[in-house]
Amino acid sequence: MKVMIVQPIHENGVKMLLNAGFQVIQASSPEPSVVAKEIVDCDGVIVRTAPFTAEIIRNAPRLKVIARHGVGVDNVDIEEASKHGIYVVNTPNANALSVAEATIAFILALAKRLKQMDSATRKGDFKIRDQFSTMDVDGKTLGIIGLGRIGSLVAKKCQAAFSMKVLAFDPYIDAHKARELNVELVPLEQLLRESDFVTIHVPLTPQTRFMIREDQLKLMKPTAYIINMARGPIWDELAVLKAVEEGWIAGAATDVFIQEPPRDDHPFFKCEKILLTPHNSALTKECVIRMAEGAAQGVIEVLTGRKPSFPVNLDLLKKYGKI
Repeated sequence: MKVMIVQPIHENGVKMLLNAGFQVIQASSPEPSVVAKEIVDCDGVIVRTAPFTAEIIRNAPRLKVIARHGVGVDNVDIEEASKHGIYVVNTPNANALSVAEATIAFILALAKRLKQMDSATRKGDFKIRDQFSTMDVDGKTLGIIGLGRIGSLVAKKCQAAFSMKVLAFDPYIDAHKARELNVELVPLEQLLRESDFVTIHVPLTPQTRFMIREDQLKLMKPTAYIINMARGPIWDELAVLKAVEEGWIAGAATDVFIQEPPRDDHPFFKCEKILLTPHNSALTKECVIRMAEGAAQGVIEVLTGRKPSFPVNLDLLKKYGKI
């Protein structure tokens, strides 16, 4: 059997596939039109962030499993895959630690104004130490939108390290789990009003798309910060820029963009109060190994006739009578 890797992954994942007896090919380009031509005789595929479209799926009659190298599957046409009886699997345990650490790094960088302080110091402006106040994180209120693996880990670490009070908005989490985490479940509006830091960790769905707009940002404290570690379209980027520039909030940070990579003239680039990283929070050297191995394991499970550990489309497969 043959497995395609759309974008390069760590060699550990490739070795797992080879040791399982599979032929492994690397797509010559992640462009959907190219992948659609080269995937015709493949039984499995590992995809990172490249679009995996209905056209590709319809061109792969032997395909049995699509493994997402990561957690979010918004780049995969899950509906089309399910119609064809193809498992879509992901690696939900691989990146939680890395993204949680990056979230906390953003919290600290915003609170201490590290970007502004570093820039001014390099220019010889030592007087900045008296011109801008920074803040302590200890004892502040953290609002977490999405209390899944990443959000839960952020809560635990911020409570342990900084004694933060944690509020959360997540309609899919029950009160028992929240109590175990010492987290108070609240409506989104209350979370935005009361939090000093708001972090976003939700999947991109029709319900979460642009869930943070001007109306939501206007609820926040002028001293508060908001951090997007999920997907770019979770918030309205222009509304976030307006909120920061007009002082509705103190600042923001994001690891994700509506368009990736962002345009050279992206409006965030001109605002020093918005911290940016290139969607790399899960690309630590340890995490890329975990994701590669997890994705390879998902492929191996399906192609050897076992139930996959982390399927994301069971309900749709049942809906279409495929399992």
